[in-house]
Amino acid sequence: MASDGDIQAIIRPFHHRANEAEERLAKLEAALARNKGSSGIGQKELLTCLTELRAKMEKARLEQISEREKALKEQEKLATENAKLHYRISHLVRSLKEADEKLRLASS
Repeated sequence: MASDGDIQAIIRPFHHRANEAEERLAKLEAALARNKGSSGIGQKELLTCLTELRAKMEKARLEQISEREKALKEQEKLATENAKLHYRISHLVRSLKEADEKLRLASS
């Protein structure tokens, strides 16, 4: 069964990328605020860069959600398989005990 640590390890690169993108966005927004009165060309470049950065952030967020959903589905699948195996083991143990008891009674 996938543990929370495994899920976190899978998702960690996406968090890192999102944090980097947020930092870059904050820097660009600060630069935009400083250059509010400057030429329109600089502002257009910043706006284009901001738009691209936001698109990348959204893509990273969607990838993170997708990976989390995959990890949760895998965890559920493994939990179900684990429950089935526990069920089988309990029945096998019971059958062995019954067979041992029959063998003990037959040999006495």
